Amino acid sequence: MKRNHQCFCETVGDLLASDQVKAMRRIKHHFDVTCYDHSVFVAYVAFRLARRLGWDYLAAARGGLLHDLYLYDPRQPGCHPGNQCFDHPKAALKNAGELTTLSPVEENIIISHMWPLARRRPRYREAVVVNLADKLCATAEVFRIYHMMGIGRKLSFA
Repeated sequence: MKRNHQCFCETVGDLLASDQVKAMRRIKHHFDVTCYDHSVFVAYVAFRLARRLGWDYLAAARGGLLHDLYLYDPRQPGCHPGNQCFDHPKAALKNAGELTTLSPVEENIIISHMWPLARRRPRYREAVVVNLADKLCATAEVFRIYHMMGIGRKLSFA
């Protein structure tokens, strides 16, 4: 079995190389963690969990990486029509669908990742894994655990 790092890179390498995903580096997400760094963190955690459980780790990694592909600065007035919490999964799904062909599992991962705050529910176990990974990673970022543990350095794939 391939090492996790190598397998993860092979799974999402095409997405990491895309200009759209690289553009997430310009968007601040949780304090000083960029949208890109957050998404890579979520994707890697979800990938590892799904792989360990014998689930579809490809969908978990790809959906996890694209879950916040909204590509606008939410701090800019007028960049989205309503509440960021409810708007960004729809924008991310639209952008991800323009970037690559999404499976139904990946679509559900992206659109449901804000549940239970948003109404869309995870319909696949991989969507639940990404949802949990997103909450875990966001907590680590908000409480600065992300920086204390050097996670950004450990997850620099591109």
